[in-house]
Amino acid sequence: MMDSTDQIDQVRDDFITRMGVVAMGEGLPRMAGQVFAMLVFEGEPIAFGALSRRLSVSRATISTSIRLLEERGLIRRVNKTGDRQDYFQLADDAYAAMTKYALAGTRHAKSEINDTIRKLPEEAEGVRQRLDTFAAFYDTISAALDDVATRVSKPKN
Repeated sequence: MMDSTDQIDQVRDDFITRMGVVAMGEGLPRMAGQVFAMLVFEGEPIAFGALSRRLSVSRATISTSIRLLEERGLIRRVNKTGDRQDYFQLADDAYAAMTKYALAGTRHAKSEINDTIRKLPEEAEGVRQRLDTFAAFYDTISAALDDVATRVSKPKN
């Protein structure tokens, strides 16, 4: 029978693996999803070297993932007094940043649709109507994501 520590470790490892797959589905590297998942699960700063060891990947792979996650505002670098190593933790507003990134994607999609609509000749009314419906779909998603971003944003001090 498994003790609770072993069970938590197994659940954590499974979660990290699954979130890597989710990240790939969203166009991110698997490892970026796994780093993010580890930081979410652990809830405390983790040293750069520990991320590499615990995920069994090279420091270069971790570095690439860290850079991407920092650029997107999902994680942040922290220092521990007396320790020269870099530590990383979930950004204070990580979920709002994630939502805003998704929102930028929906706005980009709508912009592309609108650009296509502008290029259509007047006699392409059927195509225009279908594309208008498609653009409205993205408007609905954008409105919902705006609401989500507001709900998950932490108040600024």
